Amino acid sequence: MADLKTQLKSDLTTAMKARDELTTATIRMLLTAVTTEEVAGSSARELSDDEVLKVITREAKKRREAAEAFDQGGRAESAQRERDEEGVLTKYLPAQLSDEELASLVTQAITEAGATEPRQMGVVMKAVQLAVAGRADGKRVSDEVRRQLAG
Repeated sequence: MADLKTQLKSDLTTAMKARDELTTATIRMLLTAVTTEEVAGSSARELSDDEVLKVITREAKKRREAAEAFDQGGRAESAQRERDEEGVLTKYLPAQLSDEELASLVTQAITEAGATEPRQMGVVMKAVQLAVAGRADGKRVSDEVRRQLAG
């Protein structure tokens, strides 16, 4: 079993014993998403830690987007719940890159790819996404690539 999945199950037990409703519900939802991913496709399989991280990243993004939608709809309480769940999920994600670190990675990728114009954004994005590996949101990455290629 993947170490991260084992950690999630252990943390779920701890949260249940502590009667921490938010953490319990969030980890249960996450483990359900992992299980769904494991049985998707033609045959069931065990996810690696990297694949579990992708699921966590996807679920955190869902929470962020839902919070924005609730804010726009005037449902502050629901938006806060989504943000709280995202907070629980981010504990399992690698530390996010600072703006300076991201800008440096983008600059390096642009240099390596020899990109000079915005039309070459796809090549640069592919290289940067490999280097970033879940440590920055895709929107942040694309915004920085676009900014550097336009300037």
